[in-house]
Amino acid sequence: MKVLIVLLATFGIGLIVTKLTDDFNIKLSAQIAMAVMMAFTALGHFKFTKGMAMMLPASIPYKKQVVYITGMIEIAAAVGLLIPDTRTLTAWCLILFFIVLTPANINAAMKHLNMEKATLDGPGPEYLRFRMPLQLLFIAWVYWSCLL
Repeated sequence: MKVLIVLLATFGIGLIVTKLTDDFNIKLSAQIAMAVMMAFTALGHFKFTKGMAMMLPASIPYKKQVVYITGMIEIAAAVGLLIPDTRTLTAWCLILFFIVLTPANINAAMKHLNMEKATLDGPGPEYLRFRMPLQLLFIAWVYWSCLL
């Protein structure tokens, strides 16, 4: 929920700023909002490393390192979305990234993982009713704002 709030709030601020500067730009506001959201989610990789490592399936080794690397990927994506020459490639990579991360989100929900506390008392599978449409929103957001 926090990431959605960050995305929408930043988008709203972007719309207001571009309107006030007489350069109203919905897609630019959406690109900036996604970049801010990606930077925000990247912070979680470093603050909630233990809980995020618990999201990963048992078959994946070096879980802590994977969490750090994916955090760095999210930072790179945030920057890449803001640079016109890298935006298209970044957008396609980010869409793939959102798809690849889906099994980790499903795994976390099935385990009732509370990522922030690194405990198994989270919301469980019902969380997927929110998370799966959210993943689709992120994919659609990036596609619309960066590739159309």
